[in-house]
Amino acid sequence: MTPAQLHPLLDGINNWTSYKVAIAFYGLYPVVTSLIWMATAIVYYIRRDLREPELPIPEDQLPMVSVLVPAYCEEAVISDSLQGLLKLDYPKFEVIVINDGSPDGTAAKVRPFLSDPRVRLLNKITNEGKAMALNDAIPCAKGELLLIMDADAVPDPRLLRVMVPHFRYPRVAAVAGNPRVRNITNLLTRLQAVEFSSVIGLMRRAQRIWGRVMCISGVVGMFRKSAVIDVGLYTPGMATEDIDLTWKLQRRFYDVRYEGRALVWMIVPDTVSLWWSQRRRWALGLGQVLRRHAPIFFDRRLRRMYPLYVESAFSYLWSLTFLSVTVFWVVCYAAGYPPKGGSPIPNLWGMLLFTFCLLQLACGTWIDAKYDPTIKRHFPASIIYPSFYWVLLATTAFVYTTRGLLKPINLLAPTRWHIQHGHAKH
Repeated sequence: MTPAQLHPLLDGINNWTSYKVAIAFYGLYPVVTSLIWMATAIVYYIRRDLREPELPIPEDQLPMVSVLVPAYCEEAVISDSLQGLLKLDYPKFEVIVINDGSPDGTAAKVRPFLSDPRVRLLNKITNEGKAMALNDAIPCAKGELLLIMDADAVPDPRLLRVMVPHFRYPRVAAVAGNPRVRNITNLLTRLQAVEFSSVIGLMRRAQRIWGRVMCISGVVGMFRKSAVIDVGLYTPGMATEDIDLTWKLQRRFYDVRYEGRALVWMIVPDTVSLWWSQRRRWALGLGQVLRRHAPIFFDRRLRRMYPLYVESAFSYLWSLTFLSVTVFWVVCYAAGYPPKGGSPIPNLWGMLLFTFCLLQLACGTWIDAKYDPTIKRHFPASIIYPSFYWVLLATTAFVYTTRGLLKPINLLAPTRWHIQHGHAKH
């Protein structure tokens, strides 16, 4: 078929009502959501970040905290993590490293730290995935509070001091921390540093104002042990067991919070292939969560979770729309047929989308600079976020969130780790 022969088909699509709706959604959704996220995150910033933290608990009343560190092929980074954990400014804590059948020297790297009575090693022979590793460790934990932390993360010394006071309220089951990037070595890691401030951090603040939080990240999060047991522990078959646990807690009407002062410094993927491996799991997990937790709409008592679900579903739909419309425009211009709504030269809507994306990134960077002043120097990398990075994110959603939505979930199947420079990133 010649390009000229495509023109009638392209003309027909251009005049579809559904196409007009698609390009309106394509343009308006990011603008509207950016405004909502920025407005509600700023409300959180004024109410929480600018005020004093939760009143400290008297020293003699501080609860015991068990720090659980699941590890698989972490010999390159586990020592740094343990050294950081042992510097925590808190009187009553233990560290349990769960070596999930690592074939490398992870266990050997941990053993010298066992001379400290606060450190224990749960050395599993069989690799069963992160969820099962945590489920095996929870019954062994002495603390009534559990801090879950990745094996490549290094905590701020006051991490427990700022998280524990939230749990003076009995309904509080979990508190999300504020992960920061420590291996900023190239453009991709700079983009992720800005993303964790301007997308993930901004959304956690906004969601807290809405009343429900999407995820207590596996990088750093604190949980009430009894609440985790109450909802059935982690679910092994979920690609993102951390999102699933967060939703299970909120479906049982527990309170989930966010604490911007709870800093840990983590390692992020520094190549596109490693990044893709991580994000396809996140995208698959989102689809699984949307599939598994759709029944919330049959229980009006869970109505405060509706905005969280709808926003997640619409974000997925926008990714489908973004890719579909973009591909259609490319085909149109390749055939010499200028499409409605699309222009190779940035126009009003293109500039509007670009501007609001950068405004959101700037807003998140400005808020998190209170805790991580270095983040401001990486903001210039944001200039390519609405193009290059959006395409990658939309593609992972298009392929893997769709798979998560359509494929039945085997809740007993172990989830996999993936290896990053000699250590694992789940």
